[in-house]
Amino acid sequence: MSSQPKLFDQIRSVLRRRHYSYKTEKSYIYWVRQFVAFHGMKSPREMGASEVEAFLTHLAVHQQVAPSTQNQAFSALLFLYREVYQRDTNWNLDAERAVPKRYLPTVLTQEEVQAILQNIPGVYQLVVKVLYGSGLRLSEGLQLRVKDLDFAQRQIVLRDTKGRESRVTMLPDSLVDPLQQHLQWVKRIYRQDLEQGYGLVRLPYALQRKYPNAEREWVWQYVFPAFSRALGREDGVVRRHHLHESGVQKAVKQGVRVAGIQKRVSCHTFRHSFATHLLQNGYDIRTVQELLGHKDVKTTMIYTHVLNRGGRGVRSPLDG
Repeated sequence: MSSQPKLFDQIRSVLRRRHYSYKTEKSYIYWVRQFVAFHGMKSPREMGASEVEAFLTHLAVHQQVAPSTQNQAFSALLFLYREVYQRDTNWNLDAERAVPKRYLPTVLTQEEVQAILQNIPGVYQLVVKVLYGSGLRLSEGLQLRVKDLDFAQRQIVLRDTKGRESRVTMLPDSLVDPLQQHLQWVKRIYRQDLEQGYGLVRLPYALQRKYPNAEREWVWQYVFPAFSRALGREDGVVRRHHLHESGVQKAVKQGVRVAGIQKRVSCHTFRHSFATHLLQNGYDIRTVQELLGHKDVKTTMIYTHVLNRGGRGVRSPLDG
């Protein structure tokens, strides 16, 4: 469809003006593509509520997606019609809703965590230790800046995370020395970049215009910088980004395999394990909620179900 590139350029432009993350940008573009393909490559301008309803029903009935996936697709289409096309989206949709599934996250024991960590190589091991030790999402850990680490107060300040919220979580005592040594190595790379005429880092939102020299300052550098510099996807400027998520994910997968852990483990499993282990140690669920950055305590309550899984606390009649 000849209008497609123009449409997607429009979507990207509006998303970036409103400071949406790159992940959200990719997700919204994906769902608009799926929507257009589902309706035989018909232009979205020629469609509306009935076509959106049919697409959402298709996702629930035929694709059997999770409710969160269906909601994400709906958010993408709402953004398209409301923000890009400037249309009224007070639709009274009667789409079939995706069926929610009871989900209990995979949780590792502390012994399993240590076994996996021992088999993760290099800087990736330090990344995963931060994820587990502070309860971070992978994207939050990789996007940490030097200024976000408060060694004196033993805390990590997370800004503009999921839902554009900010929060403070703990910095484990056992990671203070490793992180400080790691930052010495990062600073050497940073100085080499400066000497070679580089040293730039992408700044969030409009800070680059407000503080034109800040993109070269040490405090704004990533804690876990990429091994090489790269051209910016928007402006073609050479910068050093943070490590790519796929590198950490592959390292975790390898560590799980070598450790012989027979569970389905991802980077997010360490965040689940962080929360569960805190509750096991007697910490209040509201404290855990705050450290994780959950808006609703019901989200955090899932870990209490994990603690009770398998009838823990109830004696089996077989053991009698």
